[in-house]
Amino acid sequence: MTNIKSLSKTPAFKFVILLGFVSLCADATYEGARSITGAYLGVLGASGTVVGLVAGLGELIGYGFRLVIGYLSDQTRKYWGITTFGYFVNTAVVPLLALAGRWEVAAALMIAERTGKAIRTPPRDVLLSHAASQVGRGFGFGLHEAMDQTGAVMGPLAVAAVLYLQGGYRGGFAILIVPAVLGLIVLLIGQRLYPNPRDFEVDTATLKGEGLPRVFWIYLSAVALVAAGYADFPLIAYHLQKGAIASSNTIPLFYAVAMGVDAIAALIFGRLFDRRGISILIVAVLISCLFPPLAFSGNSNLALLGMILWGVGMGAQESIMKAAVAGMVPIDKRASAYGIFSAGYGLSWFLGSALMGILYDRSVGSLVVFSVVIQVAAIPIFWQVRRHNI
Repeated sequence: MTNIKSLSKTPAFKFVILLGFVSLCADATYEGARSITGAYLGVLGASGTVVGLVAGLGELIGYGFRLVIGYLSDQTRKYWGITTFGYFVNTAVVPLLALAGRWEVAAALMIAERTGKAIRTPPRDVLLSHAASQVGRGFGFGLHEAMDQTGAVMGPLAVAAVLYLQGGYRGGFAILIVPAVLGLIVLLIGQRLYPNPRDFEVDTATLKGEGLPRVFWIYLSAVALVAAGYADFPLIAYHLQKGAIASSNTIPLFYAVAMGVDAIAALIFGRLFDRRGISILIVAVLISCLFPPLAFSGNSNLALLGMILWGVGMGAQESIMKAAVAGMVPIDKRASAYGIFSAGYGLSWFLGSALMGILYDRSVGSLVVFSVVIQVAAIPIFWQVRRHNI
């Protein structure tokens, strides 16, 4: 196995770091904004129903639109151009929230931000996959996720600092112009330094075909089960607050811990994926399926342990799940595959979250059983995919 010191000297590794830094800045921008957008809409006069609808519509567009973008990226081969445009929309609209005087304007900007993320994600993952083929797909995607999550922690902390200093919501959005501009500058520099990232992937003839292979669809069905069984943090936070298990000031710290674990787990599982293949994803599911009974318990210490395991699962999902896709589809269909992957994952997450919300109102125990069982159900399917040596 090539060591990290030798990898750090390669152009492919530097490209992974560059894209990772761009994602760090982007996450700092929009995750910082997302930490206060709900409250901001309320200040502007929006109802709770409006807040829920705006958030839901944004996520629906964010995942569904990736189907179209993935196909368009493969057809035009304009991976850099589409990625750059997506990042611009994704981050440039965030500071404009500081100027929104009506909730309707703020809602439109929030949806535009989700649309921008949908535009840039499939082609960006293709660009990353080219470089990751040299440094190790698991390690490349894992390192990118670790940097991504670092930004996800930094952004909300920056906004919290502005609010603490009495800068208000508008000041919180305004400060996010710094990572937004920095990320776009680095992205444009990267496009000039690495105009043809596909050149990193020397062996491009191993997979060919008219469409996506059967193993991809089998794999996607397993991913969908994991996504459907993964309780979203807002539901966990709701449980912690409703049961007085953690204070309103402590709950964000639980999330921050989970995000930190996410970053570390992405790196570790990424390296293990390069050595053990899809088998390590089975291990990740076995670990993460233990989080529901802990996170939804009535004890704060157990809930914190549950959030740590939740972060382990998220780190695996955001890194090696994507890394595996690059090894099972033809290179000229990769953006389409990532678009389908993201849409399937997002839809399953949405449906599972909705069902778990209903189950929670009936019985916390039924939610826990559903979450554990449906995640475990994915393991035999991952085992079948393992036979294809992915």
